Amino acid sequence: MLRHIIVPEDLTAHEIEAVFAISKDLETKYDAGLREPLFPGRVLGLVFEKPSLRTRVSFEAAMVHLGGAAVFLGDEAGFSSSRESIADFGRVLSEYVDVIVCRSKAHETIQSLAAVSSVPVINGLSDYCHPCQAFADLYTLRAHVGRLAGLTLTFVGDGNNVARSLAVVCGLLGMRFVLAAPEGFQFDEAFRSHLRDILPNAEIEETTDPVAAVQDTSCVYTDVWTSMGQEKERLERQQAFRPYQVNTALMRHCPDALFMHCLPARRGEEVTDDVIDGSCSVVVEEAANRMHVQKGLLAWLLGQQS
Repeated sequence: MLRHIIVPEDLTAHEIEAVFAISKDLETKYDAGLREPLFPGRVLGLVFEKPSLRTRVSFEAAMVHLGGAAVFLGDEAGFSSSRESIADFGRVLSEYVDVIVCRSKAHETIQSLAAVSSVPVINGLSDYCHPCQAFADLYTLRAHVGRLAGLTLTFVGDGNNVARSLAVVCGLLGMRFVLAAPEGFQFDEAFRSHLRDILPNAEIEETTDPVAAVQDTSCVYTDVWTSMGQEKERLERQQAFRPYQVNTALMRHCPDALFMHCLPARRGEEVTDDVIDGSCSVVVEEAANRMHVQKGLLAWLLGQQS
């Protein structure tokens, strides 16, 4: 059966654990110098409307390690332009590649691509969610703590695509998720309703108090206050989020917590140098794990198609 990963909940908790198990096995072998060519001759198509370092390179490297190849398609391919319809683009691209990763400005674009694709489509980031990031984040957290169920992850900042993805994956894996954000920047009611529908028993909380939010947390997470496409809101967002900066003063309220950031970071805005470069920070490992978890996700998806 053809599977797409467009939103985090496209995988069940059991399937996420299966991906993590494959990822850990491949990571262990990678650390020992072994890169198993499990899928020789397979091709990954990367269709990107937005700039990328981690998502692009981690997927390209992952596919090469698996014995396949990756083809990057930027603006020159004419995706989501007047050159041709998404339907024509997707149907033709599906004839050339075995998996597609799409990084798009609009979530609906990825949905439209998946609707016509005859191969798996993975969301490499949209304005609505970023599932691959959330999977890698919780894989990283478990590597440090040894478990996930019962832990708390606190997101301090905008209730954006990364926050939405983390809330869902935390709920799926039995974690408590807390969003600390100013009013007007928390989850919208449509997403809250969706969470209640898909995760009726999940512990997902929102507050305007960042200090209260980090109490007893295992991880403090933040992201930029102004994402790509929100540049006109930059001054307004800087003023609204100033009390939500992750700094030494905030981290004193959770001295045993890890610090995470999906990167790139605006140092001095959402996080200070002493935190992101401090002993609690795992941002580089978190970024490295994008490759390992996406390798596991590719292996799992391609195995489903075999």
